[in-house]
Amino acid sequence: MEKWNAWFDRFAEQGKIIGAEPLEPDGKIVSGKNGQKVSDGPFAESKEAIGGYFRLHVNSPDEALQIAKECPILEYGLTVEVRPVANMCPTFRSIVEPLAHAKV
Repeated sequence: MEKWNAWFDRFAEQGKIIGAEPLEPDGKIVSGKNGQKVSDGPFAESKEAIGGYFRLHVNSPDEALQIAKECPILEYGLTVEVRPVANMCPTFRSIVEPLAHAKV
């Protein structure tokens, strides 16, 4: 934990942390047509578990990858996923953009 805290604190001191939250181990998955199926978690059949997330302000995808490569949990065979945050939900964008160009 000391390595993790030092690693994370470095980004906090640099002002890169936008947000971070751990996730509880239990949860529910809603699936099927009209959400008729609800499964309780944690999910033994799942290939992976997400313990939490944090959001950083970085200057490039390469900077985000470099930060991920330094994560202390990698020493224990765990993984770090790096993703950009979308400015807008793609589905919502597909609805809004045509309306923005429509002539009224």
